[in-house]
Amino acid sequence: MTINTDQLLESILESLDRVDYIRPQDIPDIQLYMDQVTTFMDTHLASTRRYPEDKILTKTMINNYAKNNLIPPPEKKKYSREHMLLMIFIYYFKSFLSITDIQALMSPLTEKYFQKEGGFNLESVYNEVFQMEKPQVERLKDSVRELYRTSKDTFQDAPEDDRDFLQQFSFICLLSFDVYLKKQMIERLIDKLPKPDPKKKK
Repeated sequence: MTINTDQLLESILESLDRVDYIRPQDIPDIQLYMDQVTTFMDTHLASTRRYPEDKILTKTMINNYAKNNLIPPPEKKKYSREHMLLMIFIYYFKSFLSITDIQALMSPLTEKYFQKEGGFNLESVYNEVFQMEKPQVERLKDSVRELYRTSKDTFQDAPEDDRDFLQQFSFICLLSFDVYLKKQMIERLIDKLPKPDPKKKK
């Protein structure tokens, strides 16, 4: 069966327009128990699942985040809005970064902005970062289309029956190389971050 890659690509790119982030005002302004946290995340991040049975966040994950100092421990088994913001960051990072890298990235953020009253705080950081999302999506779509056009020029001498698959393989390789290079850059940037001071850990 021949896949119409042109239509598939446009369908995927159109789906990016529906990607949205959880706004701080969507998070209840009360502390939540773990079951309430997992229910909230499952509801608000459902569109990011690849398969319906995929878990967004589980109790085990949350316990591991606290155990590995990715988030501060809950207060009386309850999680604040700031805990929720940190867990949203972690949710996106964990798809391509190691726990060690996420810890190195989140520790300075937590030390400086967690439970900071007034002024520039964790919610300010979250809003600033996620508001860049929409313009970035448009730039990404242009870049992906350019890679797709490049892939369509490959394997011109391949057998006709195989050409569609090989061009699609070429497209996936180009996308993968882009991800690989960006991951390398992210890891190098993380390696240059100041190391967390163990004395400051709560």
